[in-house]
Amino acid sequence: MIFSHSLLAIFLAMPGGTEWIFILLAVVLLFGGKKIPELMKGIGKGVRDFNDAKTSVKNDIEEGMKPKPMSETINPVNNTI
Repeated sequence: MIFSHSLLAIFLAMPGGTEWIFILLAVVLLFGGKKIPELMKGIGKGVRDFNDAKTSVKNDIEEGMKPKPMSETINPVNNTI
């Protein structure tokens, strides 16, 4: 089986099971058991805000791409003198 160099590098760079355990242990030791829920709450709020902003930008772009009715695009000439 032939792997590309970038795909092989991704597989080699990803942590395995034992490495994840050491990472989680380090997080618990650094932040303590009581700070982890606050940390996760902050991360969740950040992800939620990011997704809301992404949806807002997407809706703005889609709204800008919709064709406008002819009455809005052509300025009528006012012939009153």
